Amino acid sequence: MARKQPLVILASSSPWRRQLLQQIGIRFEATSPDIDESAQPGESSQTLARRLAHSKAETVATAWPEAIVIGSDQVADVNGTILGKPGRAERAMEQLRMQSGQIVHFHTGLCVLAPTFSEPRLHVETVTTHFRELSDAEIQRYVCAEDVTATAGSMKSEGLGITLVSGIESRDPSALVGLPLIVLCAMLRDAGVDLP
Repeated sequence: MARKQPLVILASSSPWRRQLLQQIGIRFEATSPDIDESAQPGESSQTLARRLAHSKAETVATAWPEAIVIGSDQVADVNGTILGKPGRAERAMEQLRMQSGQIVHFHTGLCVLAPTFSEPRLHVETVTTHFRELSDAEIQRYVCAEDVTATAGSMKSEGLGITLVSGIESRDPSALVGLPLIVLCAMLRDAGVDLP
């Protein structure tokens, strides 16, 4: 007889994170935490990604203390400049001009809180992305074709954004989409979730 699986909650409104979590075959609920995603003065992109993932998970866990809660957030970094979600098309085009011909690091923070853990499990997975030299016409066509206003760095690798890059270096390709599944699976197993 199969044992009862613990309640898993994804602290995110992202449809891409939900899709990734469905990929590993577990049942879960999703809820959107309301947190301030602004960077603190002097905060690095990696620290910001880790802090936001932790804040999302903590916010949801206060209402669901018996659940395993997954928080995740992504921050792009081009030459030390943090690129968050652009919010509007004009800002997305500005971000893509900044990334044209550059090496961009996408840092995806991950936090898992579980009743069986004495402290949060935290991780940041970094994906190095090499952008092609992009013309203004290419940037405009891309932003018109794909809504990236709620996407860190204005690039969706799982969609048309793959056409903007010349190479990607990663040990976990799911991290670029927004949820590092390899590390997450290990954390969920430790928390008592049965995975295939």
